[in-house]
Amino acid sequence: MTSYKRQSYLFMTLDPVHIGTGGYRLGRVDNSIVREPGTKIPKIPGTSLHGAARSYAAKLYETPGAAGQSHDTIEKPDKNPVCYTFGYIQKSKNDNTDNPSKIYSGVVNIFDAQILLFPVHSMVGPVWVSTVERLEDTGFKIENVSDNWDNINTVLLNWKRTDALNLGWLMLQVSRDTVTVTPPADSDWKDEPRYKAITKIVIVKDALFSQIVNSNLEVRTSVAINPDTGATNEGALFTYEAIPRGTFLTADVVLDDYRSGEQGWEFGEINKTGQEKADKTKNQLQGEPWTSPLDVVKAGFKLIEWLGVGGMGTRGFGRMAMVGKPIDKEFGAKESNE
Repeated sequence: MTSYKRQSYLFMTLDPVHIGTGGYRLGRVDNSIVREPGTKIPKIPGTSLHGAARSYAAKLYETPGAAGQSHDTIEKPDKNPVCYTFGYIQKSKNDNTDNPSKIYSGVVNIFDAQILLFPVHSMVGPVWVSTVERLEDTGFKIENVSDNWDNINTVLLNWKRTDALNLGWLMLQVSRDTVTVTPPADSDWKDEPRYKAITKIVIVKDALFSQIVNSNLEVRTSVAINPDTGATNEGALFTYEAIPRGTFLTADVVLDDYRSGEQGWEFGEINKTGQEKADKTKNQLQGEPWTSPLDVVKAGFKLIEWLGVGGMGTRGFGRMAMVGKPIDKEFGAKESNE
C-alpha cells in the first residue's frame, strides 16, 4: 500500500545563504538570489535542499556514486537507501534485454524552504519579523490579534511597547495589543535554545513583508585576485546578496513511497549499519537509525549544519541548522492546529 507522510522542518541559518539565479542581473547587486516570482521574497529552492541532502546522505553511507546523475557504479541501486530514496538511473550494460536500463524516480518530495521569521535591526536590538499568514500556515498559534488591525503602518508585538518602532529604515506605529506567538503544539521547537533566542517578534502586514526582507538582506562585495601580482584584477569587483544568518525558514518533505511492498529496499534491516565493505563489515552510521526514506533525508539535512547549502561555501556561506525535530503528519490525520 502506498504510504503518504509529511515532515515539516524548521531551519535556522548559521551563515548567510546564497542560492544564486545563475547569472548577472542589472539592479542593486550583480549576483542576485532566488525569489518567489509573485512576492519577490527570497527562498531556498527544494532542488537545492534535495541535492544537498542526497549528496550528504551518500557521504554518510560511503557510496558517493549514489549522489551522481548516473548510478552504474552502484551494484544494487534498489537495495541502496540513497538511491531508493532519491531515485536512480542505471544504464544497460549491453544491447541485449537481459540487462535492461533501470530508471526510478525518488520516493520523497522536498519542497522550497520559505522564510518564516526574518531578523531585522531596530532601536531595541534585533527583532524577528513575520506575518500572521506565514505563522499560521506553519501551525503557530497567535493570540490577542485585534479584529480592527487593518492599518498597514501598524505592527503587532509580542512584548509591551507604545512608542513607534523602526525596522531598518522603516518607522512604523505599534498596536496597543500585545500578541502571544506559540509554536505548534506537536513540536519541540519552543524548547530549542536557538528558538528561545527569539525574544522579540514583530508581525507586519503581508504587503510590507517583502519590502522589509529585501531591504535588510546581507550584501557583500568581492573582487578577483590576480595570482601573478597578488593585486586585484581591474574590473573584477562584484556584489552579491544573501539571506542573513539568524533567519528561520520552514520546509516540507513528503514521502510518496509508491514502491512500498514491492522489490524496494527494506529499511528495517539496516538499523545503524551502513554500506558493506570488502571485508564484509559495515560502516557505522552517525545519528539515528535509517528505518525509512524520511530518515535518509533527515540525515542529509543534519549535515547541512556542517557543509552548507548553496554557493559561496568557501567564503563562509551556507550553513543551516535544523531546529528541534520535524513535525510528522500522516495523510488523513487531523491537523494539530484544528
